[in-house]
Amino acid sequence: MEEKIKTISAKEQRIVIKRLLNYTKPHKKLILMAFFCLFLTTLGDIAGPLLVKIFLDDYLTKNNIVFGPLAILAGSFLTIQVLNFFISYYQLLKFQEIALKIIQELRVDTFSKVHQLGLKYFDQTPGGSTVSRITNDTEAIKDMFVTVLGTFVQSFFLLGGILTAMFFLNVKLAIFCLFLLPLLYFVIKKYREHSSRFYQEMRERLSQMNAKINESLQGMAIIQVFNQERRLRQEFKQVNEMHFSAGMKNIKVEGLLLRPAIDLIYVLAIMIVLSYFGISSFQSPIEIGVLYAFINYIDRFFEPVNQVMQRLSLFQQAIIAASRVFKVLDEGELAPAYTGGDVNNITAGKIEFKNVSFSYDDKRDVLKNISFTVMPGETVALVGHTGSGKSSIINLMMRFYEFNRGDILIDEVTIKDYHNEELRRKMGLVLQDPFLFFGTVKDNIRLNKEAISDHDIREAAEFVQAHKFIEQLPEGYDHKVAERGSTFSSGQRQLIAFARTIASNPKILVLDEATASIDTETEEAIQAALEKMRRGRTTIAIAHRLSTIQDADTILVLHQGEIVERGTHQQLLQKQGLYYKMYLLQNGLADRFENAVH
Repeated sequence: MEEKIKTISAKEQRIVIKRLLNYTKPHKKLILMAFFCLFLTTLGDIAGPLLVKIFLDDYLTKNNIVFGPLAILAGSFLTIQVLNFFISYYQLLKFQEIALKIIQELRVDTFSKVHQLGLKYFDQTPGGSTVSRITNDTEAIKDMFVTVLGTFVQSFFLLGGILTAMFFLNVKLAIFCLFLLPLLYFVIKKYREHSSRFYQEMRERLSQMNAKINESLQGMAIIQVFNQERRLRQEFKQVNEMHFSAGMKNIKVEGLLLRPAIDLIYVLAIMIVLSYFGISSFQSPIEIGVLYAFINYIDRFFEPVNQVMQRLSLFQQAIIAASRVFKVLDEGELAPAYTGGDVNNITAGKIEFKNVSFSYDDKRDVLKNISFTVMPGETVALVGHTGSGKSSIINLMMRFYEFNRGDILIDEVTIKDYHNEELRRKMGLVLQDPFLFFGTVKDNIRLNKEAISDHDIREAAEFVQAHKFIEQLPEGYDHKVAERGSTFSSGQRQLIAFARTIASNPKILVLDEATASIDTETEEAIQAALEKMRRGRTTIAIAHRLSTIQDADTILVLHQGEIVERGTHQQLLQKQGLYYKMYLLQNGLADRFENAVH
């Protein structure tokens, strides 16, 4: 948490702005319409003081009250103000609509990119940080489109129009006012330099807070069981304090360089105008209308400047937030995918590992020269102590991670030459900790596959012994599933996940300790179902309880990333090696285990 926050340079900010503006291309017509409305409101803002100037100099000061021209003048002024009201409302509405549409597209792009990322990315990135980028950061970007497309452009039009009108009224005085522009540029430049660093830190700290909150919610049971509330509260307080500190630094910069600095320059401008007219009055009479118009234009000149400066904080936040979102969009740690042109299909389901080695961190191999073959219809079990590499074999075969050494073949074709859709369609995976989506039981078994009918769902549930408990639910198969299936027992969640796999009728079964959360009675029923299900299907099963895989065609014993033994249950017992020792331990034969060790 004490790590140094990396800021983005001015060049990087320009690149971010350019990428953000690319999202406006599909909305060109809407933007042009909004800009045209901005132009009309700017003309209205500029025309108002000129009409008042005409009234003061041509009618009021000369005691030339003529009803007809004055009525036209008043009517024109009132009409301009009313039209400005409606046009301003319309252009503001359109800019907000554009911003919401762009953010909608950006969120979908980011959400879609997250689904394309490999599991290695999620191993290294906290879930709360990713959520923060999709929600909080994209919301901050919305303000950027409103400020840039709205306030900034409107201010540019207004400043240009006001300067033109000032030159029209008095060239010398307008030139004097131009000398204020370098001062304004200096203030804006300094503010951007300092606020960029503080906003970057604020976004990072907010991301860390979200990650802490997400971690606490996910592990609430463990936190309470082990009395970790105080520790988590202190850690959250520390991150929150860092966020507060960064926010206070930025507030100090805003307090110095935003309104106070601009107000000081505004006072200088008023002093210049009043001094000029005061000195000019000694030589010749001055037009009160011109004085009023200049004072009004000076006030209107600094109004958009103040708006820009106030919005600049939102703009800076948006740039920082956008850089974080684009970092996700540019993430190169993608899930392995086939990029070739030929279409290969899994037919028989033969699996072959050829000297496969793999490392998660590119430093230490967790798998070392793994080689084995599973013929169609056979069952191969993977056993070994924690960290031996069993799950890594499954992760590679399911294409969750990319391997660099060796090869994995299915039906004599490397899995790199299969589309991920084909692999997912022909492989059925049941994990030790099943994941259920929010929805109904039926939805969790079907998983939006239209080819799976209600009859297929019922058959799959009956096949895995899940139908009985599902029928007893208040709404049966239409019973609502809470987030992650928290209202079901772990065994019930496992049965639903098992039915989900069977319903898709896979060619290859991958079971990661699939019966670990099921009671003995249900396990016996499932073992009978698995016996029927494995006919004609290739099965790879990770097992910790050796009693569940004694009928496997081949058992592979892994130790520290290597296959140290292979054979059937009886063959491995006769060898009296690692498998034999594991068997003795699990069956409570401690005395015989001690003798085997010695």
